[in-house]
Amino acid sequence: MVAQFLRLRMAALGSGFRRGGWHAFGLLVGLLCTAVATAVACWGLAFARTAHDTELVRDVLVVAGTVAALCFLIGPLFGRHDGTFDPRSYALLGLERRQVVVGLGVASLVSVPVLVLALCAVFTVVTWSGHPAAAVLAALAAIVGVPTWALASRLAASFASFLLASRRAREFGATVAVLLVVMLSPALFFLVTLNWGRDGSRVLSAVAQWASWTPFGALWAVGGDAASAHWGAAVARLVVGVATLAVVALAWWALAAHMMVTPDRRIATKAYPGLGWFGRMPARPAGAIAARSLTYWGRDSRYWVQLAMVPVFALIMVVALLISGGVRPQDVALIPLPVICLFVGWVAHNDVAYDGTAVWLHIASGTRGISDRLGRLAPVVLIAVPVVALGSILTVLAYGNWDVLPAVTGVSVCLVLAGMGLSSVSSALAPYAAPRPGDSAFAYPQNTGGAAAFAQFATLILTAIFAGVPTGMMVLGVLSDPRWFAPALWTGVGIGGVVFVVGVLLGAATFDRRGPELMAFAVRNA
Repeated sequence: MVAQFLRLRMAALGSGFRRGGWHAFGLLVGLLCTAVATAVACWGLAFARTAHDTELVRDVLVVAGTVAALCFLIGPLFGRHDGTFDPRSYALLGLERRQVVVGLGVASLVSVPVLVLALCAVFTVVTWSGHPAAAVLAALAAIVGVPTWALASRLAASFASFLLASRRAREFGATVAVLLVVMLSPALFFLVTLNWGRDGSRVLSAVAQWASWTPFGALWAVGGDAASAHWGAAVARLVVGVATLAVVALAWWALAAHMMVTPDRRIATKAYPGLGWFGRMPARPAGAIAARSLTYWGRDSRYWVQLAMVPVFALIMVVALLISGGVRPQDVALIPLPVICLFVGWVAHNDVAYDGTAVWLHIASGTRGISDRLGRLAPVVLIAVPVVALGSILTVLAYGNWDVLPAVTGVSVCLVLAGMGLSSVSSALAPYAAPRPGDSAFAYPQNTGGAAAFAQFATLILTAIFAGVPTGMMVLGVLSDPRWFAPALWTGVGIGGVVFVVGVLLGAATFDRRGPELMAFAVRNA
């Protein structure tokens, strides 16, 4: 039975070339690039045999191996799976559970990534071949490591196809993936700004030392530890690798066995009794639009994905400034809240586009622009009030001086109010294609171009410009005279209030005047 699964796996790998055309050409180019990269990596591993710095070679192997292991585990979670090697596909064929679990597990060893991993693992034995005992332990680590991550990849793929089957689960996974990628920006900034000649080896050693005790990097450190005569650590890390293989195998057995008797997952549906926000808002046009907007923001992933990204940008700025060392840590505490408020006020700048063709309800019913503008801003206000109130207090506590509270509040309020006012204008004047209702938050149409980028950044930059005066006062208060803190509050509230009122009025007039154009835009991007 295992041979049947292996033949099926080989047939699946070769099916891509039978499609012919550019698809086969792309596969061939990808394989050639992979072969070249693998050859270079293997040559580097063989050349490292003559290196005198054993510790450096070990550290590089551990870090590179850890990254490779993470790719095997995380990559399949966000890929597409056709179900050929899904245990549920064999539930009705009369096969024993053990046959399917073992057969699919062995078949997972047959893939291009696993072949690359196996070749690199073999060449790690060459790397430590100058120390016979270390080479033996490295060979044992390779024998354990290759099936571990091949099976972990199969486990992750089955987990994704089974537990991430619903659209909401997939969108949540995609959001987490994007957040993780974005949060890697501080690490990349740190690597770029690091003085490698002075601190590179120290940082690499620290990362490798930590990773070598994790399941992802333990096996890659076995040969290096043995070559450095650290026999206890080498054996301990080999035990960690064997335990990891056992845990992955047990998890695969349990998941595959469960999937075979659970062919389809039932997606629970949630009932929403009552009128929800429509029963709480005033029975006015603005109240009805506010209720609809609040309902969308609470249930539609296109909205909450935007909000999930907001604190990440602030975190990236803080980490980058702390790493650079150009700003005092005390002053860095003043940055996150204004950055968050900038994006909170800006987040509604394309709200009309998120309606899709449903915007015809507003146009056909003769809804006044002022009602539309104010109703759409209700979710932003509901979010901004606690963000500014709680964020100002936390900022002051982190800064360590309550005198700065008026300035922080003034800057934050100005950014939120100015952002909402400018968003009221831009969403009616320059909407651009957005993910359609019901689509993934990341499924942007292809017809977004230069105008879309300009609409985004113009609103964001103008918001920052209008908040420049209270921000300057806060900076003067920090650097020279604390008496600037109090005027920053009233200046920020005043400028923000004026921009908000003028922006809402201009946005309302624009909505009233451009109703047919907005409807044509919605139909064109449907």
